[in-house]
Amino acid sequence: MKQYELKAIAHHLQQFSHIKKARRTEDNTIELNFDREHSYFFHMTRGESFVYKSDSIRPLQSYNAPFDTLLHTLVSSAKIIEITLPNNDRILRLTLAPKSSYKEKRIALQFEFTGRYTNAILIDDNEVVIEALRHIDAESSFRVIRPGVELQAIPPVERQHLDQPIDNVDDYLSEKYRAFEAKRIQGLKRQKLLTVSKKRDKLQKLWDKLPNPESLAKEEQRYQNYGNLILANLYQIKPYDTQLTTYDFEGNSITISLPKGILPNRISEYFFNQAKRMRNKAKNIHIEQENLSTQINFYTNMYHAIKQAKETHELELLMPKRGKSKRKKEKVKECEMFWIDDYKVLIGRNSKENQLLLRSAKSNDLWMHIRDIPSSHLIIRTDKQNLPDSVIEKAAKLCVDFSLTQAGDYEVDYCKRRFVKIQEGSNVEYDKYQTLRVRKEGIEIRE
Repeated sequence: MKQYELKAIAHHLQQFSHIKKARRTEDNTIELNFDREHSYFFHMTRGESFVYKSDSIRPLQSYNAPFDTLLHTLVSSAKIIEITLPNNDRILRLTLAPKSSYKEKRIALQFEFTGRYTNAILIDDNEVVIEALRHIDAESSFRVIRPGVELQAIPPVERQHLDQPIDNVDDYLSEKYRAFEAKRIQGLKRQKLLTVSKKRDKLQKLWDKLPNPESLAKEEQRYQNYGNLILANLYQIKPYDTQLTTYDFEGNSITISLPKGILPNRISEYFFNQAKRMRNKAKNIHIEQENLSTQINFYTNMYHAIKQAKETHELELLMPKRGKSKRKKEKVKECEMFWIDDYKVLIGRNSKENQLLLRSAKSNDLWMHIRDIPSSHLIIRTDKQNLPDSVIEKAAKLCVDFSLTQAGDYEVDYCKRRFVKIQEGSNVEYDKYQTLRVRKEGIEIRE
């Protein structure tokens, strides 16, 4: 970020008296909420650090590192003493009086927009590091940044600083956010669409390799004939024979390859078992087809939902870049699992999975379904807690996104699982429900 931009930001932020809330919202992004109403975000990624203004949103994950704990304890509800640019460099320092202190105490939150060593550092009144977003040791830099180590000043560098006026800082920072978000969304979409396409293509290849029932029926008949011919010509087969040449029941010459390691009197049984396998496979092929079809449709719907996403938090909800360690260990084969603000959400992909969801859900879990349209059943694990409206709204959108591709307005009914009565299969009757209206926007899909 340019020095003149930081200078304008420092002057602009002087109008506020308190920092109401301080927290990390992404791996390298810190939100400071000033005077309850104004949120500014400090994006501290190396090489592209900047400040932007946006509405406050709940982070997709919680951050509980020592830096986050101290950031909340010392900076949230702190009084602003002054905001400066030390040595007129690309460093923004907020000098604060923490509310939690039992006696007068001052600390500083210092944002360093210095390229390779971009950082956010908490400093006490003796210029000793309390904690930092990134620790830097002596092997990486002469300027060690670790708790308990005195913070050395960045050596001054002679630079020609531009001095461009910024008429409206809030508008300027909001526009920076829109440009950054648009670029980031495009990159995330490309990455996630490629991932989904690969998964869908892999499933499609498995579908294409499935044998059709007609070919399986022919194989069954062939093995059945082989078994009967072996029985009729058993007297001709010697223990060391590898094939049998004879005539079929229509008088045509035929050669049958004999399986190795099987006694002659058991060869017919081998072919009858093969015929039985083909018969069972033909009988159950529709189960494999349905399983693959529902998974292909699921990823197709996910592809469309990613295409329609307008904000990064929507993309991360659909396909999180990584999960917490406890979530990585938890895998569910019977349905798709998502996390919304730390609430587990389960979605059935077909009738069988919907039935399993209904049977496994607890009475206080929240059940959700699109009204009057065949769709996925969705369960939110509540652990007997009251769900925030935002969680219910996001879950309703997921229910629509993964059930339908057609644009339109849909009504999603939801209620406690205890008020849902299973009728037949995954058909249900339900009572004491509420309804949300969800709009699914249409887009042009080019594949």
